Order: sequence, then C-alpha cells, then structure tokens
Amino acid sequence: MILFLASRPVVPRPSRPSRPGATPPRRRRSPLAPYRRLFAAPGALAFTLAAFVGRLPGAMLGVSTVLMIATVRDSYALAGAVSATGVAVTAVAGPLLGRLVDRYGQARVAVPAVVVFVAGATAMALCVHLGAPAWTLFCCAAGSSGVPSLGSMTRARWAALHRDDPAARHAAASFEQVVDEVCFMAGPALAMVLCTAVRPGAGLVTAAALLLTGTLLFAAQLRTEPPPHPRPARGRVLLTPGLRVVLMTFLATGAVFGSMEVATVAAVGSYGGSTASSAVLALQAAGSCAAGLVFGALPPRGTAGGRLVAGVAAMALAVLPLLTAHSLAALAPLLFLAGMATAPTMITGMSLVHRLVPSARLNEGMTTVYTGLLIGISTGAAAGGWAVDHLGPTSAYLTPATAAALAFAIAWTGRGRLDPAAVMNRAGRRRPPPGRD
Repeated sequence: MILFLASRPVVPRPSRPSRPGATPPRRRRSPLAPYRRLFAAPGALAFTLAAFVGRLPGAMLGVSTVLMIATVRDSYALAGAVSATGVAVTAVAGPLLGRLVDRYGQARVAVPAVVVFVAGATAMALCVHLGAPAWTLFCCAAGSSGVPSLGSMTRARWAALHRDDPAARHAAASFEQVVDEVCFMAGPALAMVLCTAVRPGAGLVTAAALLLTGTLLFAAQLRTEPPPHPRPARGRVLLTPGLRVVLMTFLATGAVFGSMEVATVAAVGSYGGSTASSAVLALQAAGSCAAGLVFGALPPRGTAGGRLVAGVAAMALAVLPLLTAHSLAALAPLLFLAGMATAPTMITGMSLVHRLVPSARLNEGMTTVYTGLLIGISTGAAAGGWAVDHLGPTSAYLTPATAAALAFAIAWTGRGRLDPAAVMNRAGRRRPPPGRD
C-alpha cells in the first residue's frame, strides 16, 4: 500500500481566489509526504520491489529448515542443531560478505553468493528427502549460510541516493524497518503453510527460488548501485567504539525478540489457543510497523544517541506489563504496545551505524550489527525455552524483561560514544568523523 501511494502522482488541487487582505490557509503536511519524496528518485521503486522479493525468504529459512527436518526425520533436536549451525556460520560469513560488497560492489558479490546459497539449500532438501546421513545436513547448512544481506544493501542505496538529505535518510530508515517487520510477519506464516499443506521441503525450496529471483532483479538495477571502494578505509569496523555500543545493544535487543517469541507461543498455548500464536505474534510486528511509519514521518529530535537510549528504555518498560497477562484478551494488546518500541530503536541504531562507520565500510558495518541481532535472537530463544520449562509460560517473560534491561544498561553506559562530534571534540581532533559525508 505504501509503495502504491508513493508511486501516484501528486496533483495539487486548484485553489479558490482569496479576498484581498485575507490570510492564506495553512497547508497540512501529509504524513506520507516523506515517503513520497523517497520514491521520487529514479529507480527507487524498482530496487525496493526487487529487494522485497529477496528479503521475504530471509524470514522463511529458519522455520522451513526446522519444520522440514523435524517432519521427515522426526527429531526436533536434530532440526535445532542444524539450524544453530547455520546461524553460527552466518555470524562469520555475514560481515565478510559485507566487506566484499563494499570493496567490489553489490552485484559482483550478491549474485555469486546467492548461487552458492541456492546450491546448498537444494542439496539440503535432497539429503532430507533421500535419507542421507545427519552429518550431510550440517555440511549443507554451513554451505548455504552465506546469504547476501539485501536489507543492508538496500539501506546503502538509500544512503547514496540521499547523501545530502538527512530527513530523507531518516524516512528511508523508517521505511526499511517497516519492510523488515512485514517480512517477519508474512515469512514464517508462508513457510508454515508450505511445509504443512504442500510438502515438508516446499518452504525451503520456495524460499531459495524467491531469494534467487529477488537478488538477480536487485542486482540488475545498476543505476542506483553505490560505487564500490577498491581501497577500503583502514582499520577494523569493530574497533569503532560507538559501533561496539550499537552492536552490544542490538545483541541484547535480539535476545528480547527471541525470548519474547518463545514465551508468547507458550503463553498462548497455555490459554488453549495454540492455533492463534501466529496471529498474536503478528500483533507485535504490527505495533512496530505503526510506530515505524509515524516515527519516519516526524522530524528527528535530539541526538541519535539520546534517541537510542530512549528507545531501549521504552522497550524495557513495555515488556513489564506482559508479566501480568493471564488471558489471550489481555496479552494481545500488550504485545501490540510492546512492539511499538521496536521500530524507533532499530531505526535509530541503524542511523547511528551510518554516522559512525566510514562510507567505504557501510555494508560491513550494517551486516555486523545485524549479525549481532541474529545471534541475540538465537540466544534469547534458547533462554526463553529454558524459562518456559522452569518458570512457566507467563513468568517466562522475565527473560525478555531482563534482556531489555541489559540493552538499556549498555546504551546508557556507552551513550557518550554514540555522538561522533562529541568523541572528536574530546579527542582534540579537528577533522569530521569518517562516517559523515
């Protein structure tokens, strides 16, 4: 719907002639105006649609792999171990792919990477179907973990298109977060339907086909591709003090997401509505979508570091009421409110990456931060499962509450490193930080 409205031409209404001396009426600013400005750039709509086709499978892969292996091999332990292997390899391969993208360009790296991924995913589906030994599944999971991050590459294109327009970059970051939430709402549901109603391997095969199609279409949009940097900036991205703060904050934030999902599924099941768990989880993403659209339409105020601290503080406070829910009717609106703190936190964190990391290392920086988020989600899911078994479904919300408090403590302690200008002034340097254009 947003893309449709953004593509419509804006035709001003003819105004009536005013009387002499009359005060001209004030025009109200449309809440969609910032997003319409984004898609006025040539090629913006094309690469956004192509990236969406390739980003949706990212939310399907984990669910598809677990359901396929658990259904055919009748072992959730094996399915979880294979999935954890893929996450571990992705944590290493993701930043390396981001560094290659910065150095050689998006198309030259994304296309070979997606071909390798499709080969590994196809091999895994065949191994499961043919009853191959378990060790082959781990090899296939490791070989198919180098997934190109279309989300990071899309954000890099927005940054290049609106290099001199901070308001447009803010709206773009908000829009990208909304797209992420839509993918995480639709992806798992689509994977579950394919794996249960069609064939156990249909989810993984469909995800591989969509990822290949979307990546090829995205790589074909050459006019909006940022230029590569054959000579990248010196040093390592992880040595940037401010980026380490964002990375650790996102690691704890990911633990909030992973543990909250497990606790919610268990709580809904204890209320006797296990079939409604997907719909209830979608409410959390819907709250994040709504907050993201509003946040992007408003001009940012204060410093980015202050907004990050405020976002994780709101997240920590919003999780606490979940401990009081004892019915599905009480849990659903509380999850919607808890999700509203997600988008502003993620948007501000990614905006900080743009400011803290040199433009020649932007893809590597964003991929590194998202890898931390992914590790946090996996860790939080494991911790949430332990809490459900030992504390009960409702009390299991103590796990996301603890992770949110940890995220706030990290952001608050490192807030002084999140303002590049303040860091440079304390260091006595005169030149601007390398991340600013």
